[in-house]
Amino acid sequence: MVRSFSLADLADRLDAELVGNPDLEITGVGSLEAATPTQLSHYSSRAYRQRLLKSNAGAVLIRAADRPLWSSNAIVVDNPYLAFARMSQLFAEPRFITVGVHATAVLSAGVQLGDDTAIAAGVSVGAGTRLGDRTRLHPNCVIGAGCELGADVEVMAGAVVYDGVKIGDRCTVHANAVLGADGFGFAPDERGRLHEIAQLGGLTIGCDVSVGASSTIDRGALDDTFIDDGVKIDNQVQIGHNCHIGAHTVICGCVGIVGSTRIGRHCVLAGGVGVGGTNPISICDGVTISGMTHVSASIDEPGIYSGGVLHSGTRAWKRNALRLQQLDKLFRRVARLESREKQR
Repeated sequence: MVRSFSLADLADRLDAELVGNPDLEITGVGSLEAATPTQLSHYSSRAYRQRLLKSNAGAVLIRAADRPLWSSNAIVVDNPYLAFARMSQLFAEPRFITVGVHATAVLSAGVQLGDDTAIAAGVSVGAGTRLGDRTRLHPNCVIGAGCELGADVEVMAGAVVYDGVKIGDRCTVHANAVLGADGFGFAPDERGRLHEIAQLGGLTIGCDVSVGASSTIDRGALDDTFIDDGVKIDNQVQIGHNCHIGAHTVICGCVGIVGSTRIGRHCVLAGGVGVGGTNPISICDGVTISGMTHVSASIDEPGIYSGGVLHSGTRAWKRNALRLQQLDKLFRRVARLESREKQR
């Protein structure tokens, strides 16, 4: 079924100014490049100016300052990207799952079901677990014993939630994610043989958290690993034991975070970031780490941090890499020359 909203309706929902035809029916959302005359798009960055000028979108979410660039229908907002995120939800198709317990699901003793819970084929739920109202468990996911899932939690196919994990309201766990597996802890003996350290802590996840496909969050060794409210975790992320991730932090794909790391609120870790050093690392609130950066020491001031080497042509990169190996000799040579100059 195609959903449709008048442009006036959308503007009212955003409490925003409408420019153009209020009766235009919007049937979906799209990029500036691909949007059709019945779709809504957004102009959020000047980097997309040429795409805006060529767009066939029926209407565009746009800032007042950028309004002269667009001659057609518009909804004028302070933050087009945020407004677009809200509008996109109106056109999202819900993932359908039948309320009730499928005949092939296995529920152990003492499982408590909330109202309108939906449990699909092949699901396994361990003893004593509590599922909140409107919880949706998709095919073949596994929820261990003694877990607590809040209201409106959705666990996608193949995800595994180990025993004792606590998940707050309105969380989404995507396919094949693993929550609460043992942390990676071993102690060597005098012969160098490794002995496993029992992981006796748990994993607590706040409300409105999203965990991406094939991501893993380990349980704590002693205390719980803790993911605060509103954290968004992309696909294929590894979060080690005893980590603490502050509220509304964004962790992008392929990030690896060593155990006992503490990350503040409203941080962004871009794709491929690695966090780990000799001592436990703490990152304060409001820090952005750019892609592929290795954070090896704590950060105590908000800001944007980067590391690594920018890409270049292979031949030039190899020449620069070889010269980088000479940097220490060059520094010492310059220091000697400066010393001689001062003695004259």
